[in-house]
Amino acid sequence: MFFAFNTVAIASGLFGSPQTVSRESGGLNTSIGYFYSEDTFKNDTDHLIRQNQVYSQVAYGAQNMWEIYVRLGVADLKISDCFNSTNVLTTTNKLDFEENWKFFGTLGAKGFYPINKIFGIGAFIQGTYHFSNYTDSVVAINGGNLYTVDLKIKNLWDVNAGMGFQLTAPLDIKLYAGPYVYYSEAKASLDTYITGLEYTERNVSIRNKSIFGGFAGADIPLLKGFHLNIEGKYADRFSAGAAVSYTY
Repeated sequence: MFFAFNTVAIASGLFGSPQTVSRESGGLNTSIGYFYSEDTFKNDTDHLIRQNQVYSQVAYGAQNMWEIYVRLGVADLKISDCFNSTNVLTTTNKLDFEENWKFFGTLGAKGFYPINKIFGIGAFIQGTYHFSNYTDSVVAINGGNLYTVDLKIKNLWDVNAGMGFQLTAPLDIKLYAGPYVYYSEAKASLDTYITGLEYTERNVSIRNKSIFGGFAGADIPLLKGFHLNIEGKYADRFSAGAAVSYTY
């Protein structure tokens, strides 16, 4: 089961176990999750991107073989050294871009094939779009003149796709791992031209540096239909998160 992408896609939260936690006869499961991500975006220079995501998810799965899900959440955005000047005549009051909670949405689907009662293989596709622009201001001094400059990060989106190999351990704990491909992209727009600052043109594209990664996690049954999902990813940087779900 393989997905190949010709399109281009910051982190979208957990991928989850390849096998749905919904009842075999079909039904809903809901979850609340948190994910911390780090990645490197590039334009002319590389920048470390950090995000914290908090989200709620509703999913429908059936036959222990497929699931579709929708998420709605909020995320912040931090870009390191974004306001670092390359010109000695220009100085700024800070280096990093920071913006707080903005809404995003995620849509995903996954399929699972059980080879036997212990081992199975699955595949998934997942995309995220950030509905609002991320904006931060910096005070710049150039040639004795004082400027307040706004940097806007807009149309931030991503696409992820991959395969997952699942092992069912005692107590019905599901351990999984696999590779994935992904792409993240956004437009950066600086509203005033200042010598030495990056993104002097409007709608400059920034995108992730790496396109391949790996992930691993565990789905742990709790009491009365609850599950705990923990997961880590590594591409250019390490990211991790957790979610608690409930099966109806």
